[in-house]
Amino acid sequence: MPSLLEALERKYFAECEFENAHQPELHKRSDLPNDFTVTKCGGRMEFSIFIPRLSPLTSVPALLVLNDCDIDSAGDFDSIREKCQRVRELDLAQNKLSDWSEVFSILEHMPRIEFLNLSKNQLASPIGTLPTAPTINLKSLVLNGTYLDWACVDTLLKNLPVLQELHLSLNNYRQVLIDAEEAEQRLQETETPEETERRITKAHPALKTLHFTGNPVEHWQEICRLGRLFPNLEALVLADCPIKSLQAEESSETHRYFPSLRLLNLSSAQLDSWAAIDELAKFSELRNLRVKHWPLWESLECTEHERRQLLIARLPNVEMLNGGGKISSDERVDSERAFVRYYMDKPEEERPARYQELLQIHGKLDPLVNVSLKPDKRVKVLFTYNDVSESRFVDIYLTVNDLKVKLEKLVGLAPNKMRLYYLDQDYKEFGPEEMRYPNKQLYSYNIQSGDEIIIDAKK
Repeated sequence: MPSLLEALERKYFAECEFENAHQPELHKRSDLPNDFTVTKCGGRMEFSIFIPRLSPLTSVPALLVLNDCDIDSAGDFDSIREKCQRVRELDLAQNKLSDWSEVFSILEHMPRIEFLNLSKNQLASPIGTLPTAPTINLKSLVLNGTYLDWACVDTLLKNLPVLQELHLSLNNYRQVLIDAEEAEQRLQETETPEETERRITKAHPALKTLHFTGNPVEHWQEICRLGRLFPNLEALVLADCPIKSLQAEESSETHRYFPSLRLLNLSSAQLDSWAAIDELAKFSELRNLRVKHWPLWESLECTEHERRQLLIARLPNVEMLNGGGKISSDERVDSERAFVRYYMDKPEEERPARYQELLQIHGKLDPLVNVSLKPDKRVKVLFTYNDVSESRFVDIYLTVNDLKVKLEKLVGLAPNKMRLYYLDQDYKEFGPEEMRYPNKQLYSYNIQSGDEIIIDAKK
């Protein structure tokens, strides 16, 4: 397997020259510049411009990408220092590195590095004593799919004093087995036998962004430990983590450990209650929130537009929701008034605390006159894939692409590998119509209960 030095020499230091560099020089005329030559071809003169051969590279670019090169070692460190003096970002994902001392020696000889990607390297082994000087400038570290244990994470953090961004996604973490010193006494009182391996460490206040996507964490108290470890977090990505509640066992103050959090991604969490949204409203600095694909949304009898209104009304501090544009003042007012009307006729015990707050702002509103001529919001459609058919209710205000995303779990096809065909029960003789346009809403096909949607895999 090649070393890092061999891989970069292969990629960046092959001989650089133009094709005409090996051709014999043509006769040069003294009255033309040195880079012009003239040949006579029949009755006409032809001019040739010679571009000089490129000089060899003396150093690699500031962004050095050597992913999936089977690299298992560094190579000659003096040569690495000479050739990599400009490197600020180093991508070594999907290689065969397994020795942390080798990694830190690489960093020592690339002192300007600020970003390092080590995803999917075999770095689960313990970390020995590490010097701090080589990594003093490292601000971003990506360790996705390395399955690094928490003791190693702790050692790294102690040696990365200015680290601002950390990626720990897809590492199969079910628990967070390190915690900040301030929580030591409380943990001693509440820890269970399975938590006895948790170590107490110092908080890392420099870290501002943490990516924790795809780890099978279910309990919010584990996430609270991340908040204690990184008390100045501004962005936390927990997409595809099956979190079941935003209540921590040791404290009802979900937001306590995230005083600076501005961006939170909780998409695909296993949350099925509005109580979770009410907890998120307590995050005073939260401005950007993603909460797609919750079981709660599947249980609601409302359109996506109505759901967005209910969310905006409950989240007074959030300015961007689910990746959309900034929420305008007009949209917020409309959403809050819709929220008041939504709960106005419901029993008092079903009204959330936010209802009374908005009632004080907007007053008691007259109900809207229902003159809508829209079709039913949900219809029962027969879905057919290969030889299997199943009837399911579907929201007709979904787009075609939204429907593909929901069907992924049903048929096991990725949305971009799926074709959909609509078959009107009253016009079967005309055959199915391909649903080509991803942003077209289902109601525009005039879908009714009893119609069929055929799912096909792209060839």
